[in-house]
Amino acid sequence: MPEVRVDEVQRFMEEALRAAGAPPSEAEAHAALLLHADTTGHFSHGLNRLVFYINDIKKGAVNANAKPTILKEAAATAWVDGGSGLGATVGNFCMDLAIKKARESGVGVVSAKGCTHFGMAGYWALKAERQGLIGLAFTNSSPVMVPTRAKDAAMGTNPIAFFAPAANGDSLGVDMASTAVALGKIEVQIHKGEPIPEGWAYGPDGKPTTDAQLAFDTYRLMPLGGMEATSGYKGYGLSAAIEVLCGGLSGANMSYQNGPWSIEGAASAPNLGQCFMAIDPGQFAPGFGERIAAGLQHWRSLEPMDPSLPVLAPGDKERANAEQTKKKGTISYARNMIDMYARVAQHLGVKPMEVLE
Repeated sequence: MPEVRVDEVQRFMEEALRAAGAPPSEAEAHAALLLHADTTGHFSHGLNRLVFYINDIKKGAVNANAKPTILKEAAATAWVDGGSGLGATVGNFCMDLAIKKARESGVGVVSAKGCTHFGMAGYWALKAERQGLIGLAFTNSSPVMVPTRAKDAAMGTNPIAFFAPAANGDSLGVDMASTAVALGKIEVQIHKGEPIPEGWAYGPDGKPTTDAQLAFDTYRLMPLGGMEATSGYKGYGLSAAIEVLCGGLSGANMSYQNGPWSIEGAASAPNLGQCFMAIDPGQFAPGFGERIAAGLQHWRSLEPMDPSLPVLAPGDKERANAEQTKKKGTISYARNMIDMYARVAQHLGVKPMEVLE
């Protein structure tokens, strides 16, 4: 697949967002959010998503100049209105506030309404972990998950991200959708021209499908766990719990009240709900970092079923991908994605990405 230098991807995304109407500071922040996804191997939430944000800005569903506001505040909590700002604008504001409160009170919990898509949930939890705190981030979304025993979608992909620091620079990182897979991963399969595994999504007949385009068009993902017989109700339950933290606490829409998120841009602001948490482990038992580091090393040392596939701790794969990307200096993208963004660049009047064949 074609390769693009990492700094060239960043340059293009920033210029495209600015051309769409984002201020330079917010274009830079949002491009960094998307680039993080691609460098860690989560291509569903990186460059793949840029055109969605551009069209949302141009249609007015996202206010790229918005400044989040605090509606209610206590020592350890805050209720925020994101003002339909870019995901990075609201995410940085809310997680910075949660971190500040955790420093002062031991814990910070911020729930926000008026939010738009905030990219890879782990990016926000990682922001707290990098400051020695436990970080958590959640969001609801458009209704794409079919609850167990239901026919139609009513829940979001509703991801959960949980990052924790450990001694000697180690860390634990969990970032997962409560659906079997994020919708963007189906888009990536479409770009590659490849099928999806069975157990990801339903077709229009209510039966599992491996046709990526059909799954995307049908917009009905299975919960984490898949069918009821394989514990799909657990993913459904996780998604419902995240609705409580995001829609319930903030007063935002619940997932079933949101419209679909489209590449052409949303017809109106989605009013998603998001929740950001930071916890200071220094306020609890001494030796936290050492205990977490010992657990991580124990899991990695377990004998694998397949000797060629060592046991990883949560977050290891993403760190390895980031290190490999940094060493290589380039990111690989599907040819049809490169071609699509060449057309986007022409439409916006910005320089297209320089591709290394």
